[in-house]
Amino acid sequence: MLKKWLHEPLLHFMLIGAAIFVFYNLQTDDSVDDSNNIVISESDIDRLITLWERKWQRLPTEIELEGLIEAQIREEVLYREALAMGLDQNDTIVRRRLAQKVEFISADIASQAEPSATDLQSYLDTHADKFEVPARVSFQQVYLNADQRGVNVEQDASRLLNELAQPGSTIDVMEAGDSFMLGQQHEQLTRQGVSRLFGQQFAEKVFELPVGSWQGPVVSGYGLHLVYVDTKSEAKAVTLDEVRDKVRDEWLAQQRRKMDQVFYSELRKRYDIVVETVTK
Repeated sequence: MLKKWLHEPLLHFMLIGAAIFVFYNLQTDDSVDDSNNIVISESDIDRLITLWERKWQRLPTEIELEGLIEAQIREEVLYREALAMGLDQNDTIVRRRLAQKVEFISADIASQAEPSATDLQSYLDTHADKFEVPARVSFQQVYLNADQRGVNVEQDASRLLNELAQPGSTIDVMEAGDSFMLGQQHEQLTRQGVSRLFGQQFAEKVFELPVGSWQGPVVSGYGLHLVYVDTKSEAKAVTLDEVRDKVRDEWLAQQRRKMDQVFYSELRKRYDIVVETVTK
């Protein structure tokens, strides 16, 4: 029954979470506790021991435990004195940290909403492009430097393309054209990978070229390129079983964002907001 409430409908659960927090806030005295009593409970000591053991892989000695307890007392004393002195007021770092802790409450509630297989499949269908196996291309390219060749660059490109396209051509691709810092051979690049090296316009054109023949010239920000596509694969959709963990992580992140939005919206309704006009 709880799992059903966690996602059917999820917004109801979000509102319940916000209502719980508001109720707790209303029941809590806003004034600072000025009690002089500091109690280090058994659960506090157990927590100190657990943290120590997790860090050092052993239990603390009696002297070490006394030091941990004293450090806890010191922290509590200084914390209360800081509140009494009003040091938490108008402190940007403290304000930001406290705001983050409130946001963690909504995140904790959202993390309890475990998605069903239907939820995950629906998310995958809606965001298929985020999870698909991307198209890839392997190609060779011969570079012609427009700055060096000037007005002859297109004529040179056409002549070289004809020579490369001849059956049994013996032109050494590594020596043809002009020197290029990125090299001549590029293997299994995605569209994004090609775009990162040569620019988006070049990438779009390369993925349109046929496999197995010299083509071009293709323009990039560097100049002109003659391109031979060795292999090319199309983008491939995936099944939920192949990417279940990734889809689940994305789905939970989306629920946390929704929860945060609703959570904050409900809390904001408690306040009358006035934004004064800035006079210049």
